[in-house]
Amino acid sequence: MAIVENWLPPSRENWELVCYIWQFFPIITAAQWVLDWYPQGKTSIESRFNIDGKIGWATMESAGFITLLYIMYSLPKELGLGELPWGNWTMAGCFVFHYLYRAVVSPLLLNPSMSPIHPFVWIMAFGFQMFNAISIGGYLAGYGPTSQYEWAARSEYMFLGLVIWCWGLLANMFHDDDLREIRRAADRKQRKAAAEQGKPVESVDKIYMIPKNGLFKYSLHAHYLCEWIEWAGWWMIGGWKCVPARTFLLNEVTTMLPRALQGKRWYEKKFGKDKLQGRKAIIPGVL
Repeated sequence: MAIVENWLPPSRENWELVCYIWQFFPIITAAQWVLDWYPQGKTSIESRFNIDGKIGWATMESAGFITLLYIMYSLPKELGLGELPWGNWTMAGCFVFHYLYRAVVSPLLLNPSMSPIHPFVWIMAFGFQMFNAISIGGYLAGYGPTSQYEWAARSEYMFLGLVIWCWGLLANMFHDDDLREIRRAADRKQRKAAAEQGKPVESVDKIYMIPKNGLFKYSLHAHYLCEWIEWAGWWMIGGWKCVPARTFLLNEVTTMLPRALQGKRWYEKKFGKDKLQGRKAIIPGVL
């Protein structure tokens, strides 16, 4: 049953249109190269319209994998296809696993706190997820490979891509947790002081320090770099001709790179250049 006729799930014509438009998303992100205004995370602002950080993050990031799963189960029926190849489900499974961690487990179960999110950021992120899910979902659910033979000749590259994806994901999780530990340590300190002084526990959602473990020794946004590696491996699973995977990676890079440079300027302003000890914004020794 279609949620929105010819869009969810998409007709081939509409899917091709979405894929075409989605390739131009870097034009939108170009504004981040000249503006430092980004009302989310460490650069969040006070606004009566702000959304709770955990709820905002979970809702805007969950849209993608939920939409992808819906398309994966509904589109093949509309197209009269049988069972989808295991390669399609491998890519879909990797995508869903990543976002279950990123959109559900991380904000709702692991993060001690999260800064508020402005509705503008929420809307843009939600749009990103929907375009991306329709692009990828349409490809994997019927408009891309539909038989095992289309995957068979690429098994070695698929395995290598899956290994890269796994290591990228694990490295991403490791560096995410290093950032969480900053908040957890601050929270433990706040609770101890509150208990000793008989005062209420203060929030730690705006407490920041320079992360120092793993690749954070060389990069202020090592978790971004690890995510790029993760999705580069995922593109390798799909193959060079998997345009939705390539577009996703490029859109991630063009979104996160200027954000990392903004973040570096923020760290320099808050802690001073000397405290960064030569750390780069995202790529160790380069940028």
